Amino acid sequence: MKSDQLKSVLERAEIPLASTTVEKLDAFAENLTEWNRIHNLTGAKTRDAINMQILDSIYPLTFLEAAPKNLLDIGSGAGFPGLILAIAWPDTQTTLCEPLHKRAAFLRFIARKLHLENVTVENRRVETLPARPYALITSRAVTETSALIDWSRPFIAEETQLLFYKGEQVFDEIEGLGACDIELISRNKRNYLWIKDASKC
Repeated sequence: MKSDQLKSVLERAEIPLASTTVEKLDAFAENLTEWNRIHNLTGAKTRDAINMQILDSIYPLTFLEAAPKNLLDIGSGAGFPGLILAIAWPDTQTTLCEPLHKRAAFLRFIARKLHLENVTVENRRVETLPARPYALITSRAVTETSALIDWSRPFIAEETQLLFYKGEQVFDEIEGLGACDIELISRNKRNYLWIKDASKC
C-alpha cells in the first residue's frame, strides 16, 4: 500500500508520527498526484517523488524543539513545507501565503478535504499580507536569504524563528548573519537554515 511506503520513508528517517497524521499525509499525496496531472502544481510527478518532498518538508521535526504557536509559510506552492507542517502540527495555526491562483486553490481544497481547521490560505504576495507576529516563518525555494528576511520583518516578534529550506547556495548567503543565532542542518543536498533569533537580524 502507498501509505505503507510513506510510513516506511518516515520511519527510516526516524520521524515518529501518529497513524492518523500519516494517513492525512498520504491523502495529501494522493490528491496532489491527481491535481498535478492537470494543473502542473509541482515538479514531483510520481508518488515516490512526492513522498521525498514530504520527508524533506517534515524533517525539521527531528531538530525543532517544539511545535510553534503559529506559523507563516512564504510561497507555499503545492504545500511544501507549510501544509505538511500544518498536518504534523494540528495545534499550530498555519498561514499559507501563495500568490498563484491554481496552487492556492489546491491548498484550500486539501485543507477542506482533510479538515485542517488550523490552516488559512492567503492567495497573495507576502508583501501585501497584514503585519502580525508569528512564532515560526518558513519558506522553501523562493528567493535568496536576505530577501526572505526582509519579507519576514513585518511578522517578526521578540521570539520569532525562521526556517528556510535552502540548497548549496546557502553558504554564500549566511555571511553577516552571525548575530541571528543561526544553525545549519544538512541532509543530502538540503540545507535547513534555522535562524533562532530573527529579531536580531
